[in-house]
Amino acid sequence: MTAAYPAEPWRIKMVEPIRTTTRAERESALRAAAYNPCLLRAEDVYIDLFTDSGTNAMSDRQWSAMFRGDESYCGASSFYRLRDTVRAYYGYEHVIPVHQGRGAENILSRCLIRPGHRIPGNMYFTTTRAHQELNGGTFHDVIVDEAHNPADESPFKGNVDITKLTALIREAGADTIPYVCVGAPVNMAGGQPISMECLARVRELTLRHGIKVILDAARAVENAYFVKSREPGWSGRSIAGILRAMCDLTDGATMSAKKDSFANIGGWLGLRDDRLAEQARGLVVLYEGMHTYGGMAGRDMEAVAQGIVESVQEDSIRARIEQVGYLGRRLIDADVPVVRPIGGHAVCLDAHAILPHVPQPLFPAQTLLAELYLHGGIRGVERGIVSAGRDPVTGENRTPALELVRLAIPRRVYTRAHLDAVADAVIALHHARRSIEHGLRFTYEPPHLRFFQARYEQAAIA
Repeated sequence: MTAAYPAEPWRIKMVEPIRTTTRAERESALRAAAYNPCLLRAEDVYIDLFTDSGTNAMSDRQWSAMFRGDESYCGASSFYRLRDTVRAYYGYEHVIPVHQGRGAENILSRCLIRPGHRIPGNMYFTTTRAHQELNGGTFHDVIVDEAHNPADESPFKGNVDITKLTALIREAGADTIPYVCVGAPVNMAGGQPISMECLARVRELTLRHGIKVILDAARAVENAYFVKSREPGWSGRSIAGILRAMCDLTDGATMSAKKDSFANIGGWLGLRDDRLAEQARGLVVLYEGMHTYGGMAGRDMEAVAQGIVESVQEDSIRARIEQVGYLGRRLIDADVPVVRPIGGHAVCLDAHAILPHVPQPLFPAQTLLAELYLHGGIRGVERGIVSAGRDPVTGENRTPALELVRLAIPRRVYTRAHLDAVADAVIALHHARRSIEHGLRFTYEPPHLRFFQARYEQAAIA
């Protein structure tokens, strides 16, 4: 055990073979995928850091729990086990299962958003904003300015800027704002957390104006860890206690159980308001499944419930955060530009800084993403102009300040040797960055969430 990389609080019982590929094989695979690693076959990827969602290793206790899954269509005992576990750890009275987080976003948006509504949040997330816009709403970014600067070392770059939020309420009117969407931590900013002090200030402001606060709780346990380790006055509290304190400052939460809860599929919508919950149950029956399974099998609900219990274990979340931090420190020590401080679920490469000669209209992050696959067989995901999409009114590309390649690390999956292989490939690519003499342009652009299915061709830099 070393300070740089503490030993994992688990041991390996089962392995899944993966294989390395040659440069020629990767070139062929990338061309076939039209320079979009999202379209690669998984078998052609050596280390897959596309996402930490649904890609985690479940524990022996989770696998055991799946055997008691009750597959009754209505009122399965597995639902009540999930409901009671969410109530115990997150505190929401009404627990409505869904197939995954975007199912909860869809239901919530259909319940609360009407044309002309404004939805403030601490930076957008792709699926969240898509559902808000499809229901006639407009997202407004009210995150602190530090979040848009990859080099800024502020400990809580996920904080809501209270001045920005207050100004929006004054300008738009509280009756046009159905809720404030709070990411904790903020995915698109590189996993940056929000402080308890800030969340309390958001709660106080919204209570005065009768506005709901909805938490994106997918990685809220990671946020709780950062509160414990960075925010004065919280170091003596348990992770479970901090998680509950965070949720107590909100009116509800959308949850993808594929992150913190280690599950391969599943999620839930947690609410306090009786009438809103009844409306949401009706829509779940229409879009997801019966309100006591919501698109999940009973065995999946059992896995999620057990995963919740494991997620707040102190040694488990500490090992998770420090593993991500290890990769980040290796890259920082090699002078590779990354988002700082290192977040909870991913290390994000700053494509603007690595490829300053590739203009944003030629997709520098997507270009860097494709080159990283060629260098090491490593798959990440673009988080820049492609992910930002087009303005639904003007049709023009949104141009975010952050142009990132996200390397999201699945929980309990990869070893230190894998992370060293990733670091070595990124460092080698950084050294060779001036040899990249092209960007990318679309040959096919889907209307929604284009980063998943877009196709590209290489484009010369003017």
